[in-house]
Amino acid sequence: MLQKPRSRGRPSAQAERVRDGGRGGDGRAPRGGVAEEAPSTSRGAGGSQEVRSTSSQGARGAEASPAVGPRSQKQLELKVAELVQFLLIKDQKKIPIKRTDILKHVVGDYKDIFADLLKLAAQRLEYVFGYKLVELEPKSNSYILINTLEPVEEDAEVRGDQGTPTTGLLMIVLGLIFMKGNTIKETEVWDFLRRLGVYPTKKHLIFGDPKKLITEDFVRQRYLEYRRIPHTDPVDYEFQWGPRTNLETSKMKVLKFVAKVHNQDPRDWPAQYCEALADEEARARPGTGGPAPSS
Repeated sequence: MLQKPRSRGRPSAQAERVRDGGRGGDGRAPRGGVAEEAPSTSRGAGGSQEVRSTSSQGARGAEASPAVGPRSQKQLELKVAELVQFLLIKDQKKIPIKRTDILKHVVGDYKDIFADLLKLAAQRLEYVFGYKLVELEPKSNSYILINTLEPVEEDAEVRGDQGTPTTGLLMIVLGLIFMKGNTIKETEVWDFLRRLGVYPTKKHLIFGDPKKLITEDFVRQRYLEYRRIPHTDPVDYEFQWGPRTNLETSKMKVLKFVAKVHNQDPRDWPAQYCEALADEEARARPGTGGPAPSS
């Protein structure tokens, strides 16, 4: 959501070790195979010479795995390439990709080595395309692709104009949620958006149907959580950040966006600034597994 492509690096040292461990007597690494570890997000300092296409770097290390069955090297390479293409196409709609859909539409009778195929597809997605394959939530059996490349310039980043017109609207809603203590009523969201000329019942020139975009599209894409508030009359709903937002952006970036809109400094909101700093520290701490949970 907030990033732009840069030149890709070569595969990580971990992937190099996997390939080196499988070299044959002629000194060359075997072309088939399955990596023994999950892919790393780190990149080396070299170029990307070793990963030039999605059809030439199939399943490295598969010959070392006892679970691959009788499939040939070419079959494995084709299946990994098919899986990569499927994940890239499904990600275009920014809707979580279900494991059941992967099994049904791609894997087929390769289910016995599904985990190995997924690891290899994840490696290729990262090294060739710059995307990291992430399970959206623990045991959710659904996945998203995250851009692991360098972020865009900060000024553009905090403006919220990285790619699509809807990104700015999403950043506004995320900012409202954060500034209101990580939860906000839907009525409050629309009260604010009306001042910007965005109405829930009127078609917008840029956003189309704003209510559908916010309460359905952003929710299906898991940028937002949308829940009914119990015992409200008339019925009201509330918004919170969704799991995709916590993976793709941070509280500090959203706070900077809010400050930019109001032409102020992020420190002008001490409570939110302290919370954003704590979130940054949690993200930087090794082994924490991601951002700090919202309060």
